[in-house]
Amino acid sequence: MQARPSKLRLENLTTSNDAMARCLQLAALAARSQVPVVLLGETGTGKTLLAQAIHNSSARANRPFIAFNASAISDTLLESQLFGHERGAFTGAQQTVKGKFELANEGTLFLDEISEMSPLAQVKILRVLEYGEFERLGSERMLTSNARIVCASNCSLRERVRLGKLREDLYQRLNGLTLLIPPLRERLEELPVLIATELQAAGAKEGKHITAIHPEAMEKLLRHEWPGNLRELSHTVRTMTLFCNNSVILPEHVVFPSDLKPDRVPTGTDKPAPLLVGNHQDADVGTDLSLEQAMQRHVRFVYDQANQNQRRAARLLGISRSTLSRYLRDMLKNKAPLV
Repeated sequence: MQARPSKLRLENLTTSNDAMARCLQLAALAARSQVPVVLLGETGTGKTLLAQAIHNSSARANRPFIAFNASAISDTLLESQLFGHERGAFTGAQQTVKGKFELANEGTLFLDEISEMSPLAQVKILRVLEYGEFERLGSERMLTSNARIVCASNCSLRERVRLGKLREDLYQRLNGLTLLIPPLRERLEELPVLIATELQAAGAKEGKHITAIHPEAMEKLLRHEWPGNLRELSHTVRTMTLFCNNSVILPEHVVFPSDLKPDRVPTGTDKPAPLLVGNHQDADVGTDLSLEQAMQRHVRFVYDQANQNQRRAARLLGISRSTLSRYLRDMLKNKAPLV
């Protein structure tokens, strides 16, 4: 079962991908320290979840984790959001409001899209990072905060500095430890496990008991490039769960966000076309697509895609090589073709 984001710890995160394993190792180092952390990764790679896991695994776990998206917001509103304001500080300010730095005191402040902040906002944040002091809008009283800063960006902060979009001194303050989260297309060996986990969660939310994925449906999922990364994966699995009216995910249930057009959305009432499996015989959903049969077909498909290299196939499936060998032995015993 997936841990809720507010409870997620680094120990809950596992991976079979070398680059992601390195990222999690650095995240563990970050959790044991107080240095600022920069999370770099494409949109949807899970930067917010990793920031939450770092906080939950740190000595500040019992203090607040405050997230703030710094992009596309005016300077006045951003200053009010970050530092708070006093009653009457501006039109509509009917009461005193604490800002994110004040709320995150002794805890963690997660600044998403830090590279999109305006020059004025960058100056304001730099002052807090240097001296730990700030003022609410409309106040002259100095407040303090020792919030630990974790920030995120989908582009290189060093490149933003080079382009004059990010202050060099702010970059140096933020750049204590940088973690690069690889995109999902570079972690394809994790797809089967990630899909299974998301499918279990989506099935529970929708009250559906899905036990298998047709091999052609799995092939569509494995061949997709996932430009939206984990966010797109979660959306796609939730969508195909909605479209599925039985216990098996069929190829027509797999609809990616770019495919969602009025004339292409499955209604769930049309009878699916006959499926070809095995030796090109019509499949009976009640028998040939049992969980065991679907798993065997998926293993055969991945094994074939890996050019019958057991080590690579095991990595793609997210299982050990010995487990794969056992699957292959069982299939040979049952005279199931491997290719």
